[in-house]
Amino acid sequence: MTIIRPPSRLFRGYVFDLDGTVYLGDALLPGARLTIQTLRAAGARTVFLSNKPIETRADYADKLTRLGIPTPVEDVVNSSWVLARWLAQEAPGAALFVVGEPPLQEELQAAGFHMTEEPRKIDFVVASFDRTFDYHKLQVAFDAIRAGARFIATNADRYCPTPSGGLPDAAAVIGAIEGCTGHAVEVVVGKPSPITARAILDRLNLPTAECLMVGDRLETDIRMGRESGMHTAVVLTGVTTAVLLARAEAQPDYVLQRLDELLPSTERARCGCQEA
Repeated sequence: MTIIRPPSRLFRGYVFDLDGTVYLGDALLPGARLTIQTLRAAGARTVFLSNKPIETRADYADKLTRLGIPTPVEDVVNSSWVLARWLAQEAPGAALFVVGEPPLQEELQAAGFHMTEEPRKIDFVVASFDRTFDYHKLQVAFDAIRAGARFIATNADRYCPTPSGGLPDAAAVIGAIEGCTGHAVEVVVGKPSPITARAILDRLNLPTAECLMVGDRLETDIRMGRESGMHTAVVLTGVTTAVLLARAEAQPDYVLQRLDELLPSTERARCGCQEA
């Protein structure tokens, strides 16, 4: 039996994972809208964080707004944007081969990076969530890395939760490239990387002790929150199950059955939770 451990206080800043935490597919998860509305009304800062690079930050902001949680694009961070930000500091103007979908490629091109499939001209091979991954892309990545290109990735999630179960994520692409080249991925910028932690904390502009990371994955959301000094809450509406939680060595500060359990009992009574 899972012991639910809700927080007894409000925080000044909240970081919400998206898939499996705020929504699943095209539907909000129970309590999400009312919880975020209540936190905002109480003066808390709310930002959203996703490892998924197959949509833009604007797409995520539009989706949240359409689902009843009005959100400006500035309050969304995803691994595509974090990667572009990191590469702009690490190697501005570098030549890239991107194993990824158009939103990621467009984000990187907009940041001034050149795309090429010529192995000896490639500075970085970028592995990502790519539903169009094929042998041609694997061959180019293989040739480029053997010619000296660095090997990096947006994220290392094994799968992305969906209403029907899940989609193989960037870990599948990373594994294929590592398997044939013998080269381990050098940098993964997405959760739980400190690179993403710094990006999201820059957005919040608050002391880490005043921030709560809320997500459905122990190995990414909760690990990043713990390692960056934030408080952490896992919600059992996505990847993490009661069985996985019980086996985990590193435990979150809080455990929620649904998102509105983030709210202290006085706030829940005031806003009329539970909401479907």
